[in-house]
Amino acid sequence: MGNINSQRWLLDRRHFLRGVGTTMALPLLDAMVPLNASKVARAAEAASKPRRSVFVYIPNGVNGMTWQVTQAGRGYAMSTTLKPLEKHRDNFTVFSGLHHPNGIGQAHVCADTWLTAAKIDAQSGRKYENTVSCDQVMAEVVGQQTRFPSLELSISSGTGQPFNSNTLAFSRDGVPLPAEDNPKHVFNRLFGEVPGGIEAQRMGLTMRRSVLDSVMEDAGALRRNLGKDDRTKLDEYLHAVRDVEKRTERLDAWLDIPKPEVPKDLAAPFQRDVPKAQAGEYWRTIFDIIVLALRTDMTRVVTYMNGSEGNGLAIPEIGITQARHNLSHHNGDPVVLDRLARSDEFIMEQFANFLNDLSNIRDGDEPLLDRTMVLFGSGMSYGHSHSNSNLPIMLAGGRGLGLKHGQHVDYNKPHLKEDYTLSYDEWRSLCGKPKDDKARLSNVLLTMLQKMNVPSESFVDSVGAVSEIV
Repeated sequence: MGNINSQRWLLDRRHFLRGVGTTMALPLLDAMVPLNASKVARAAEAASKPRRSVFVYIPNGVNGMTWQVTQAGRGYAMSTTLKPLEKHRDNFTVFSGLHHPNGIGQAHVCADTWLTAAKIDAQSGRKYENTVSCDQVMAEVVGQQTRFPSLELSISSGTGQPFNSNTLAFSRDGVPLPAEDNPKHVFNRLFGEVPGGIEAQRMGLTMRRSVLDSVMEDAGALRRNLGKDDRTKLDEYLHAVRDVEKRTERLDAWLDIPKPEVPKDLAAPFQRDVPKAQAGEYWRTIFDIIVLALRTDMTRVVTYMNGSEGNGLAIPEIGITQARHNLSHHNGDPVVLDRLARSDEFIMEQFANFLNDLSNIRDGDEPLLDRTMVLFGSGMSYGHSHSNSNLPIMLAGGRGLGLKHGQHVDYNKPHLKEDYTLSYDEWRSLCGKPKDDKARLSNVLLTMLQKMNVPSESFVDSVGAVSEIV
């Protein structure tokens, strides 16, 4: 419970029952408080509760013929791919017609820009430059309250390569933040104790600071003798060094605060390495570590790449031996398209389990899902030709933050001459040129920023928050 609820059980000398030689304090009831003060107290309590965001990315788009919802508004019929989510209908919104204006015509930088909306022209051979991702803008605000400002997870560890990143998270300077792919390592980082105890950790951080100080001093002297291009490269490197400095200071500040103890039954699944060859078990374990990180308030911002455009898992459990990238290059082959559809549905089953867990765990007097927004989707729609319009996107959770769900927000519909046919040619056409220029994924990101209480009037090329869900 928050501080306000706790304070209501303190002694109040004005309100008591008298017995024989005894005095019993009553809790401070709403009826004892002036009406306006009671409302203010409840509003303050609601505002102080944790607000969380999770971003889940799938690569290479989907089979739009089985993903696409055909009815706008509420009471729509679930598409084949989305049927595993039926029980959560009132807890998510499906979008159609969204796009990133800067992403149209791009191929393998879809994940790089999914949360940044930046212009990265991979075709022209220009220098790779990204901008800050939405999750890191959130982490700058809400991350002050948790041990880890954000958590970056992926199917592949590290940052990957320019134009094909392994991470969704980019710092204020556009520097990719490395992701982790091993649930066991993630658990140990979150909840494990470093050998040698606090003093050994603090000594290590002191040594790191010393190295960083030396690097900054040497770089300052070197910079004066460099040409313009080399100075730019050095500045980019120094931005990354400063980011490490900030993280080092943060780690030091939390050393004296004990980590939460995780019960053995919750910790057991993370005591072994989970092979990626069993995609379902691996994905479920990743989702489990996200739930554990959120419920213990170790972080309130998480990004998770289910796969990158060049590296998506096969799913042998359901007889799919092709990697997702290969499935996306189907060239209209019905057999391959069926495999892609089954792959999509399997992923949605794992996602449905994740929403189940968030719904079943209580966060005070609410389900954890009500205090957590979860953006799910891809930066690509029609994988065979790398099309980027009509992105498969849904936003779940966050009802306790003021989001309204249970609907299909369809930006295509007003611009279609007839109802959806779910034909192959229609799907390919929908994923080409955007039907509605103002239907931007950045609008959804802006809405999430505002619901995280991050002061934001815009985010990159947004034109406003999504009025249908707020």
